[in-house]
Amino acid sequence: MNLVIDAGNTSVKLAVFDKGKLIFHQNVKTKRVARQVKEICDHYPKITHGIVSSVGNLDHKVLAVLAIFCSVHELTPSSKTPFKNSYATPQTLGVDRIALAAAAFYHSPKGNTLVIDAGTCVTYDMVNDYGEYLGGAISPGLHMRYNALHQQTSKLPLLKPKELLDFIGNSTQTSIHSGIVNGICQEIDGVIEQYKSRFSHLTVILTGGDALFLSKRLKNTIFADSKFLLGGLNYLLEYNKH
Repeated sequence: MNLVIDAGNTSVKLAVFDKGKLIFHQNVKTKRVARQVKEICDHYPKITHGIVSSVGNLDHKVLAVLAIFCSVHELTPSSKTPFKNSYATPQTLGVDRIALAAAAFYHSPKGNTLVIDAGTCVTYDMVNDYGEYLGGAISPGLHMRYNALHQQTSKLPLLKPKELLDFIGNSTQTSIHSGIVNGICQEIDGVIEQYKSRFSHLTVILTGGDALFLSKRLKNTIFADSKFLLGGLNYLLEYNKH
């Protein structure tokens, strides 16, 4: 069994895989990670390996606690990957994007795959049909856009994402919702069309915390999988065991 830890910008995801199958997962607050890791390892004594991916500030004692129970791999840009990394600055590539690229590679080893991760940021990551990671893009996420409008203006309120009745806002609040929700969906659909124009038979996968909210509003056909990154981390753990 494998224990996967994905420490993002806003939360930490824990998952247990048994022979490639996800059998347990949960989101926890950063301050509870070490305690929860111990509880999981006690509950699943067959865990022999763990992987930690952190783009946030994960306490190093989490690694120490995990090391008591199993062999630990900390994902870094120097970790082995099954795909060819053609990023111009590979040492600056975020570990979350490395995991997404690995998941894309295993999902379709001989296909063109674009992964869109709608979380704190929206990231776009492209793996082509030669098994080559090309890069992609990074833009502000849904909640970051709401926060920016509120924090960088004097009078605009802080709102939460909401269903659009019309793309034409007829009040300040509906105008904000239209600008952000309609805007981010137009962005994603537009980026997908750009990639489709260059890569034939493109598979598009949408993941991340806002995947479900956004998937219903996109014009393009996509596969929504909120646990895609966790699967990529498990693939990388298996790949780095050898």
